[in-house]
This record gives sequence, structure tokens and C-alpha cells, in this order.
Amino acid sequence: MVAEMTKKIIKEKGLKHKYVAEQAGYTEKKFSYLLNGGGTIREQDILKIAFALGVTPNDLLGISKAS
Repeated sequence: MVAEMTKKIIKEKGLKHKYVAEQAGYTEKKFSYLLNGGGTIREQDILKIAFALGVTPNDLLGISKAS
């Protein structure tokens, strides 16, 4: 879920994976590994990725705000 939402947001914002990886503190290889199911995306990973993308952790978890 988090990996798919991350990929979707990257595409929507027109960002490069390398840029997001660097902003989140990962190498491009490690970031790609995480997004492609090679590792477990932990809570601290969600926080770093959300910050790098300028979104909330809830956005990465697919939790929408109640209107």
C-alpha cells in the first residue's frame, strides 16, 4: 500500500525517484528496493518518505481526511 501510494504521488508530482530518495536519506538503489517489495517499509521510513514528498504519512497510508 505505502509503496504504491508513494509511486503514485511521485508520478502525480512529476518527481524523479532519485530526488525523492536523496531527500528521504536513501540511496536510489535502497529506495527502489523498498518500493519494489525488497524490504519492509517501517514507520520511520514512512515518515522520511512523506517528508520528502511534502505529504502526510496518512497520504502514504491511503487514509483520507474526513470532510
